[in-house]
Order: sequence, then structure tokens, then C-alpha cells
Amino acid sequence: MPRAARRPSVRSRLGDAAREVFGWEELRPAQLAAMEAVMAGEDTIVVMPTGAGKSAVYQVPGVLLDGPVLVVSPLIALQRDQVSALGRSAGARASAVNSSQRARENAQTWERVREGALDFLFVSPEQLAKPDVLAMVGGAGPALMVVDEAHCVSSWGHDFRPDYLALGRVRDRIGHPPLLALTASAAPPVRADILRHLRMPGAREIVSGFDRPEIHLEVVRHQDEEAKSRWVVERAAGEAKPGIVYAGTRKETERYAAELSSLGFAGAAYHAGMTGAARSAVHDAFHAGELDVVVATSAFGMGIDKTDVRFVLHASVPGSLDAYYQELGRAGRDGRPARAILGYRSEDLGVQRYRASGHPDEAALAALMDRIRAHTGPVPPTVLREETGLTHSALTSLVHLLSEAGGLLLEEAGIRAVPGARRDTCAREAVRLAEARTRLERSRVEMMRGYAESEGCRRRALLGYFGEDLPAGECAGCDNCEASEHEDGARGPAVLAGTGGSTAPSAAIPTAPEFPPGTRVSHRAWGEGEVMSGEADRLTVLFTEAGYRTLSLDAVREQSLLTPLVGA
Repeated sequence: MPRAARRPSVRSRLGDAAREVFGWEELRPAQLAAMEAVMAGEDTIVVMPTGAGKSAVYQVPGVLLDGPVLVVSPLIALQRDQVSALGRSAGARASAVNSSQRARENAQTWERVREGALDFLFVSPEQLAKPDVLAMVGGAGPALMVVDEAHCVSSWGHDFRPDYLALGRVRDRIGHPPLLALTASAAPPVRADILRHLRMPGAREIVSGFDRPEIHLEVVRHQDEEAKSRWVVERAAGEAKPGIVYAGTRKETERYAAELSSLGFAGAAYHAGMTGAARSAVHDAFHAGELDVVVATSAFGMGIDKTDVRFVLHASVPGSLDAYYQELGRAGRDGRPARAILGYRSEDLGVQRYRASGHPDEAALAALMDRIRAHTGPVPPTVLREETGLTHSALTSLVHLLSEAGGLLLEEAGIRAVPGARRDTCAREAVRLAEARTRLERSRVEMMRGYAESEGCRRRALLGYFGEDLPAGECAGCDNCEASEHEDGARGPAVLAGTGGSTAPSAAIPTAPEFPPGTRVSHRAWGEGEVMSGEADRLTVLFTEAGYRTLSLDAVREQSLLTPLVGA
């Protein structure tokens, strides 16, 4: 009697789908490990640098799973990129529902969902706040829920979006499918926050590292704004194309784009003040290779599937290393050499400090609690917006703070006050939480300043911020290490982030064995935190209340400034 044919292994099926549907001959080890976890129905968080193929982690299993994949994606432009990329594959059926499309287009997508004719459905968190959308998604029986740009759920993250906070509850409403969280920039505290907010206890964590050795790091310091502006145009003109220039304001994007165009380059501006159609046209032209340079504000490029970007130049300093890492990561996705260049003027940090300085008024928080208590049951957010006149984002932010402070409950039917919660106490606690977040944002600005003004290895400083050491103990390319080599006449990378750094090889750096990265510690004034990185003479710690702080290692030891938390 002939033996029954053996069913192909999961790994074999994944490899076949990657090759036959997407044309990928080989999967990276981290991709494959994450895909196998998805196929096994495990909750999974994946941290991979931009260009490492995070999207493939759900795309390949998505054509094998029995049911559609729901992808929660924050930006409409990002959704368009992802749907378009899947549309170029043989056998991957994808569509999106969003506010930029005509009602007829959205209706056609829902019809395909009901017919079982979609493998991938892309929506925004805001769409999932609508009861009718939830009902239709739940009725489709999704086989997997994907949260893209998952760091947006964390108030520790640099791009916190309160709408993401509801996604843990959304999952329960649509049948509790396995959940896959994807991000390119999540240090350990952010990852822990993601798992907490998305209700993923025991999730599989797959972290493939933050280093992008193909990207050369450089900072060019300026004293004069006018001279810096001239340099931006000259430098962008001289770099290999295509490239992206990030500017701080809409006016600057248009001015730089016009100047580059006057020099004979195909340049275009991209910012939120343009119409959706105009932004889409720039997006598509850049992707098609019709533009040499796009000059943009920070939203451009998130998730863009363009592998051959040769440079990313920042005309203005970003507000954090998290944002900088995300944006420079759009270069060199094909693995070929690329450049990340930061034009730095210390005065520019004043804008970022101002942006990180606001927090809500205690009276406004108390008034919102009173308004919610005036209702006999849960209040839908739409009703609260009408009654208070607050915007969607402002209301969501205040509700989140009061919820974290123990004053409000977020339920399926709406928002209600916690019975017995003291209004004034909750409002004060919410302000305290907001002030802690402000301190965190300000500390991020200072870490950005430290990177820009460093005389040491920039790659070590950047990786250390995310709690990772320099692979193989050697820099793959930054301006400071190259300057060190030139001065010494031998290979001896710079190693310290800060002034007065040594030029000894980084493999020989003395470390603090009692405080390795990941150690939970307590400080007398700043409370609990986590060691992110250690260098020859300093530690960087991320404190829950005080944000990032860099401490002298000698002072830590001599004054016993830090106490390791046993069992934390």
C-alpha cells in the first residue's frame, strides 16, 4: 500500500510562497523565525531596522492563512504603498479602507471582504473606532491582526498616537486573532509598553538589531542659518541620487525644492499643507524614479518601498534619535552604500525644546471628568467631542491621561468615570503623568544634541541609545571615526559620545560589568530606570519619571548613585 504524501513543512511552505508569489528567493533568518511564529498562531513582536523586510513577515503567511489579514497602518500614504506593493505580486489580494477614498471605493472593498476575496485589508486606528467598521471586520473572521509602526502605541515612544491605545480592545471585538506588532525603532522599555498596551503577555520577541552598516553617518555643524541653507542645497546637489531632504517647515521644503529645480534637478516638495492628490503625485513620481530629490517634512517616506535612496539629508535637527533613526533608515535599503547627513545648528534645538514643553491644564482635566460623570452611562467619544469642542486628538490625549491616572474606564460603548475616583486627585495625577512625558521628550532632545555634538563614534552613540552595542566592536563608517583614523594614521575608531573622547579601538573599551544594558536600577532623585548603554566613562539610563540621563561612571561608583533592582 503506497504511503500518503508527506505534508510540506511550514518552513517549506513559507519558502515556496515567498518565491512563487513575491519572487523572493531567500528569507532572512529573523524573517523566517517571525513567520513561523505567525503560522503557529503566536502573538509576536518584531523589531527590524528599516529595509530589513518587516512587511514580509505578514505578507508571506498572509497568502497561506485561512482568512484575511487585518493590517493597522497609521498613514494613508503608507497604506497606499503597501497595497500597491502587494498588487505587484502574483496572487496577493489587497485593499484599504480610508477617508481619502470615495465612498464607492470603500464600499467595493467591504464587498470583497464579505465575499472572502481579500487576503489583506489595510485600515487606520481611527477607522477601527467606528462600530460599523468593527462589525464588518469581525464578520470577516481575520486570521491575523497586524499593528504596523507599533511604537505609536507607547507613551514612551517618539511618535505616540493615542488612537493606538484602543487596539488591544479592538482585537477582542474581532474574534481575538493572533497579533503581530511591527516596528523599526523600539528600545526595550518601548517594547515592554507595546506588549502591555496591546495585551500581548508572553508574546514572542524577535529583534534583529538596529545597525545599518551600509549607511555612513555624518554631522556638519553650522553657526549661521543663511550659510546652512546654502550648504543644504549645495550638498543635496552634490550627492548621488535619488535622495530625500528633510526640512523643518513647509516653507523650507518649497524653497529648497525650488532651488534644486533651478539647478536642473528634478525636485519636489512634500508636506501636509498640500492636497492629498498632490502628495500622492509626488509620492508616485519618486517611487517611479522620476524625481532626483524630494524635500519633505517628516511624514514622507514612512514605509515607502523604494530601495535605492542614496542619501538622506536633514536640514533641521529632529526632536529625537528615534525619529532620526527612522528617517535616515530610508536610505540604502538595497544594501548598497548610502549616506545620512545631519546639518546641525545648536539654535535649532530651541524649536524642539518648545515642542516638548506643553502639558494639559489641571482644570481642563477636571472639567472633562465632570462632563463624563454628568452622563448616566458610557459616553461615546463623538458625543464628548460635540459637548466639549475638543478635537479628536486632543480629546483622545486627555482621556488617555485620565485613564492612566485611574479616573476613567474605556469600554466598548464609550468612556465612563471610575466609581469612587476622586476628580481632583485624578486630574493632578494626569498632570504628573503629562509632566513626566514632557521630561522624557526634553531628554530626547538632549540625546539628539549629544549625538550631533559628539566627538566620538556616531554609530556607537546611535546604537547605544537603543540599548545595543556596536557589532564586532568596530564602526562601519562615520565622520568622527574617519577623522580619527586620519589623525592617527592607523585604524582606531573614536569611541566616546561626548567631548574629549579616546581614539582607542572600540573593542578595547572598558565597560561597567555591574551595569550591563537592560539592568533595572533606582536613583535617589530620578526613581527607577533601565540602563540603555555603557561607555568608558558614562552610563545612559532611561528613567520612568526623568527620561534619558547620562551619568558619569566614576560618580555612579563613588557616590553609589544607582542601585540595581534585584529580580526586576
